Amino acid sequence: MQNTAVEAAPEVSSNDRPAWRTHLTLVLLALIYVFSFIDRNVIAIVLEPIKQEFGASDTMMGLISGLAFAILYGGLSLPLGRLADQGADRRNMIAICCSLWSLATMACGMVGQFWQLFIARMSVAVGEAGGMAPSVSMVSDLYPKERRSLAISVLMMGPHIGVLAAMVLGGWIAQEFGWRYVFIIFGAPGIVLALALRLIARDPGRGGVNNPQSQAAALNNEESAQKTPFIEQLKAICRIPGFLPISLGAAAAGMAGYSFGIWTPTFMVRNWDMSLAQAGLIFGLSSGVLAVIGSTFSGWYCDRLTKKDARWQVRLPLIGLLISLPFALAFLLWPAEKSFSFGGYLLPQAIIFAAVFSFFNSWWPTLTYAAISHVTTDRQRATGAAVLNLLITLFGAGLGPLTTGILSDQLSGTFGDDGLKYALACTTLVLFTLSVVFYKLALTPYKQRMADLQSQ
Repeated sequence: MQNTAVEAAPEVSSNDRPAWRTHLTLVLLALIYVFSFIDRNVIAIVLEPIKQEFGASDTMMGLISGLAFAILYGGLSLPLGRLADQGADRRNMIAICCSLWSLATMACGMVGQFWQLFIARMSVAVGEAGGMAPSVSMVSDLYPKERRSLAISVLMMGPHIGVLAAMVLGGWIAQEFGWRYVFIIFGAPGIVLALALRLIARDPGRGGVNNPQSQAAALNNEESAQKTPFIEQLKAICRIPGFLPISLGAAAAGMAGYSFGIWTPTFMVRNWDMSLAQAGLIFGLSSGVLAVIGSTFSGWYCDRLTKKDARWQVRLPLIGLLISLPFALAFLLWPAEKSFSFGGYLLPQAIIFAAVFSFFNSWWPTLTYAAISHVTTDRQRATGAAVLNLLITLFGAGLGPLTTGILSDQLSGTFGDDGLKYALACTTLVLFTLSVVFYKLALTPYKQRMADLQSQ
């Protein structure tokens, strides 16, 4: 099938800077990702009332908050990423998938039994499986390589703004109107965003900002790319130097990060004697704002550093993880009774550690997706992002909250309400350490891959 999308390159102004439609498309994709992350993770703020209504254990809540989503997500993200690489209109894919996951999120607020909530959560994954990988691929074709980390950092602000909105607004909505309204209210805006993307944006085509020779090559290779067996394409991507250690490093970090994000509001309710609204407000503001700043800063700074040494694309995530680990442990283990006054309110001292943790922990997602976009070709990018997303979601969203929930149930027999605290501390320490090891292993092969691509 002839791919005409390549011909519809993004508008470029006379000074070779992306034009208004390019930036507006990036903003729409970023907003869609914000609500994608809200819809995926808003369950964190309402775990406790859902548990009480349905009489579930921490293990069951870990299952429904993670693995129920990850199973279908993992099964669909790779073939949908493959479809995006084969020439499907990525704008249309994202708009359709956004509509689907938004409707499924609203359905979560209308269930009457636990098994119905389980199915609704899995349905959210059906839509979201086709959102992230095409978005990364599309942004990579909207902006040139030297600006790509910053552009992807704007896209990757989605999780952090999503946490901020889900925690601050979600906690208040749950307390004032009940947990069901949280899903209904947060699901609705996705329908509007999907329509706006469909009407305003356009797919820039593969290799859209590359030189004319690269665009012609992308067009001429379309038919052969479509004939390449899916398994062969996956093998080729996994053989790319640096791809697997980077992806495994992100999977380990994601497993700890999802667990931390999902269970922290519940930890604050149990251990700090807070209401849902208080936990959401304090954790959302302290973590969300600093994470947005950290994500943007890391993309901007990385674009500057990689001009001198490509390995900074992998070094910065590694450094961010090393710095954030002790602050995560301090947040969990700091005495709850120690507090300080701010604006007339008494706040736990530990929240300062959460803010610093969020700033540095926001580096690895942004820079890892950018790194994968660098080492893959135009015809591999969406599938490569889908593989990365699959690992992060399957291990992170799928196994992270579940593992912590199981460990919390086991430790609660000895430590009571502190069981969740120690479960979070253990998983964060072990998984962040493992992630650092994988990123370290990726440094040399990543540099070699970038040198090979430069010489072609």
